[in-house]
Amino acid sequence: MRLLSISSGKVAPLFGNHHPNYKSVASAIVKTPVSDLQTPTPIEITKLGVRGDEQADLSVHGGLEKAIYVYPVEHYAFWNTLLTRETKQVVDLQYGAFGENFTIEGLLETEVFVGDLMRIGELEFSVVKLREPCFKFNARMKYKGAAKAMLQSGFSGWYLRVNQTGLLSAGAAITLIPGAREISIAGQNQNLLGRRNQQDLWE
Repeated sequence: MRLLSISSGKVAPLFGNHHPNYKSVASAIVKTPVSDLQTPTPIEITKLGVRGDEQADLSVHGGLEKAIYVYPVEHYAFWNTLLTRETKQVVDLQYGAFGENFTIEGLLETEVFVGDLMRIGELEFSVVKLREPCFKFNARMKYKGAAKAMLQSGFSGWYLRVNQTGLLSAGAAITLIPGAREISIAGQNQNLLGRRNQQDLWE
């Protein structure tokens, strides 16, 4: 298990026709790598996440409890195939495409539980919760069904709290330290999917 990429982004207008009330909305979902395996630049990780990274809506992203968003690289093939089919254009997503700060390999939602600790390099993080996609994710993917596909697939990724600050570089090894193990990220996703289906709350 290792960290493949660290990404950050700035708040900017996000355009799309994926919500009835918005033609343009502020978002920092567009993120690009600042440290990867080719250039493993040390990046400062603070209590609020990657130094220089921004979030447009702190009610749903960022802050101490959602300082870092993690996404497994194993899901990229699924999204490339789905989006290529649905948008009729060849899609080859790059690290950070889902708005994640950490792109990782070797660890999936079924294996990660709320309260687990993740040791990445010399730093330590706590697993907080899954990511709940919204219309901004649809706009970013240029596909109106993207948020629904994320929930139905279970490929949500998860948020981390930063327990130990410091410098971190791509390529760092990841160790998962089990917590109480009461509910996994995949279990949270199933609960959310059930509520969405019952209430028909697809944005």
